[in-house]
Amino acid sequence: MHRLSIILDYLLWPAILCGGLAAMHYGISHGKGPTVFNITYLCIASLLFFLERVRPHERKWQKSDGQFWQDLAHTLTTKILVQVIIISLINFGIVHQLGARESGGIWPGHWPMAAQVLLGLVVAEFGLYWAHRIAHEWMPLWRFHAVHHSPQRLWFFNTGRFHFVDTIKSMLLGTPLVALAGAPGNVLLWGSAITAFIGILTHCNVQMRFGWLNYIFNTPGLHRWHHSMDLREGNKNYGENLMIWDLIFRTYFDDKTRRPPADIGIREAMPTGFLDQIVAPFRWRHYQEKEPATRKKAEQPLDS
Repeated sequence: MHRLSIILDYLLWPAILCGGLAAMHYGISHGKGPTVFNITYLCIASLLFFLERVRPHERKWQKSDGQFWQDLAHTLTTKILVQVIIISLINFGIVHQLGARESGGIWPGHWPMAAQVLLGLVVAEFGLYWAHRIAHEWMPLWRFHAVHHSPQRLWFFNTGRFHFVDTIKSMLLGTPLVALAGAPGNVLLWGSAITAFIGILTHCNVQMRFGWLNYIFNTPGLHRWHHSMDLREGNKNYGENLMIWDLIFRTYFDDKTRRPPADIGIREAMPTGFLDQIVAPFRWRHYQEKEPATRKKAEQPLDS
């Protein structure tokens, strides 16, 4: 039984991701990409909801933190915003025009779609990596990103807990790189779907193991370190989907000798209400009266 449990630990993450990708292949092939994506995302969320109760990574994260409705409000705001922008780009022909244009062969449109999607992920990841890293290292942007890091537990439901300014910033630095390179609309659609699937998996509170996958993808195992309040661990693993740029720029972190911290969150004060959380980054000093910001605090580096 123990051996079967270990096998399940290793199979869960890739099985769920591949299942989502298989559904998206069907949807895109039949011209129903956005519809199939929404259905698939809901199915993955439902599965993770069940798994978090029968196979939790951290049992203390099963307890309510009083942020259910706030997480939902942030998720609806960001998910709807992202989909409206992407669908608008496709419907108004902007992505199609860029993809149809053979600007000196910048985009390898003759490659198989799988290879184009992989290239699109790597290119977009460069912008997403720096958007994420700057949000941690530059205080004006950290104020918005802090909304995402403020919960004291990780579970699938707070995957979309982002301030809308933080979401727009990431989109401006990630997706346009692929579109401007001349990628077709389906590459953009695939990239958005993969980002959503990996994102909800990354935040789930499910017992899993990842092995060598940690060196390729942003897994829950790596992302739990990223939510550490110890900045020597928290200011690492910035990759959205892939870890290639963390490895190149030496921000990859994975301590195999111990578990990621169960006590997570931020050092700063964060209001509990949704509207107050939207306003907080614009009135940062007002909300930091009890506990001043300490993102710039110098600490000795960890061996990584």
